[in-house]
Amino acid sequence: MDTGYKIRNQEKPYFLTFQVINWVDVFTRKRYKDIIVESLNFCVKNKSLKVHGWVIMSNHLHVIFSHEYNLSNIIRDFKTHTSKAIVRSIIEFPESRRDWILFQFNLRGKMNTRNKNFQFWTHSNHPIELNTNEMIDQRLNYIHENPVRAGLVLQSIHYAYSSAGDYADLPGLVPVVRID
Repeated sequence: MDTGYKIRNQEKPYFLTFQVINWVDVFTRKRYKDIIVESLNFCVKNKSLKVHGWVIMSNHLHVIFSHEYNLSNIIRDFKTHTSKAIVRSIIEFPESRRDWILFQFNLRGKMNTRNKNFQFWTHSNHPIELNTNEMIDQRLNYIHENPVRAGLVLQSIHYAYSSAGDYADLPGLVPVVRID
């Protein structure tokens, strides 16, 4: 289904949202958030991904990415790898909600011809090209204040799974290319 949201200029920064199907709260567990962090770091180091902003919430992530050549391919690879790694972790390690989570992913996977077994991410990323400084500032603020609005922290720089600290000159979990 064409939603009208597409990455048209592969070299521009884009605000993207990666949502877990059925809004399943997977990222309440540290090990699943760490899979996302490891994957972001791999893409930065080995695929020349530029991460300008990011935050992991309980059932989705918001990011601002750019790439010199083909951002769409990086996103595809990132989502494919993370979905497989997280599902594998759910299956292989203790998880109190295992049966329910796998049921959700399996049910959605069976409904989609693009998947064989499980579907973890929704297909749409809702990409928004960031053309102006005002758009960039607004999206970065939205990303960084998300944990505050959710009541997870009182100040955005105290949330480890975000780039807010990077913009306050504090070391973060993922190398960030700041947009100032």
